[in-house]
Amino acid sequence: MLSFISIRFLDIIDIVLVAALLYQIYRLIRGTVAFNIVIGFFLIYLVWVIMRSLGMELLSSIIGQFIGVGVLALIIIFHPEIRRFLLYIGSHNQITRLLSLDKLFHTGKPSGDTGIIPDLVETASFFSRTNTGAIIIIIRRSELAEQIATGEILNARISQPLLKTIFFKNTPLHDGAVIIKERQIVAAGCILPLTHKEVEKSMGLRHRAAIGITENTDAIALVVSEETGYISLVEGGIIKRRLNKDSLLQLLNGYLSDSEPPAKER
Repeated sequence: MLSFISIRFLDIIDIVLVAALLYQIYRLIRGTVAFNIVIGFFLIYLVWVIMRSLGMELLSSIIGQFIGVGVLALIIIFHPEIRRFLLYIGSHNQITRLLSLDKLFHTGKPSGDTGIIPDLVETASFFSRTNTGAIIIIIRRSELAEQIATGEILNARISQPLLKTIFFKNTPLHDGAVIIKERQIVAAGCILPLTHKEVEKSMGLRHRAAIGITENTDAIALVVSEETGYISLVEGGIIKRRLNKDSLLQLLNGYLSDSEPPAKER
């Protein structure tokens, strides 16, 4: 009876891949305004199908013109989400590293440098004791040129007094992020993208910015809470909170050394 239906093994794989893609898209836009927009588009499409089936030509033609440019409208509306998705794909895979020209012309280690760790640990401990809010971004391979451009360019050698001065509550740069690359403070007062995923209510803007920048790049974010003094470290969008000096030192050594980074924990 159903002999005319032919399902190949590749068709099953195709269905599974499409289902996985739709699930990833759902995870990407869940809890954001984009999810409500998708629901709105779906309802409009459903109305259009009903109008066509009822033979309401005028209304269905008007809605049909709207749906005809729907793909272009979706690209414009979902520009931030599409950009974030492509950045994630480009930053979190081995192909990008294999295609990097740095492999051809540079034999050293990545931008991460364990020589900066003692200053970072001691400064974070000081901020924790004094309840000084701070967010420090450590560049590895991603350049973060867009984020650096939003702040004040310093290109100064890393030192504890300089970091303490930047994040002192009465300075103009204390609310932004410090970006570090190769033992230098490249810029201060930088603006970072916030994460769109749901986080604990106890996390403020600094934590959301730290998660956001590490979701789309391979950078590491060091955060000290102004309210609680807790030290957090974020890598790959995964945040580790309430760190002491020893655990912070261990994590930074793992992330910035040539060895594999520590296992991620949620």
